[in-house]
Amino acid sequence: MIDTSDFRNGLHIIQDGDIYTIVEFQHVKPGKGGAFVRTRLKNLRSGAVTEKTFRAGERMEQAVVERKEMEYLYNDGDELVLMDMETFDQVHINASLIGDQVKYMKENSPVTAVIHNGNVIDAEIPFFVELEVVETTANMKGDTASGGSKPATLETGAVVGVPFFINVGDKVKVDTRTDSYLERVR
Repeated sequence: MIDTSDFRNGLHIIQDGDIYTIVEFQHVKPGKGGAFVRTRLKNLRSGAVTEKTFRAGERMEQAVVERKEMEYLYNDGDELVLMDMETFDQVHINASLIGDQVKYMKENSPVTAVIHNGNVIDAEIPFFVELEVVETTANMKGDTASGGSKPATLETGAVVGVPFFINVGDKVKVDTRTDSYLERVR
């Protein structure tokens, strides 16, 4: 059992029979009354983010989770097939666990699986990926390295805004959290 003084971002707790990840928390000590902790919690089953307030010192059960590096193999309908790199076991997970970032996944890319009681309850892809541009508009005379962007379709089907000097066949580094172009990869 843990209490609110043990809270930190990324901690997993069990609340109302579901597992939640603490996205953000803030200890508040008002002038009158007792201290409390405001939190934003992500439900790992539904993916919904909710706000909850706990009394200072309130106790709850911590969810013991294991993080394991896996490899994404392929899509199987609405499911993704991951392979454990140590045992070579294959695991099917719902694509909704990864959310919108699934558009940056290509075969044989790494995935970090969060496992609780033998079940994958969450999955995370790397924050930065390097992908090839497969489609973009042609450059026009006068386009410069600074000053504007154009849409580019990447090898996984994701579309991001890139500078005008990026061409088809270039590899680009993309931030999967913000869906933004970072740099061209040589």
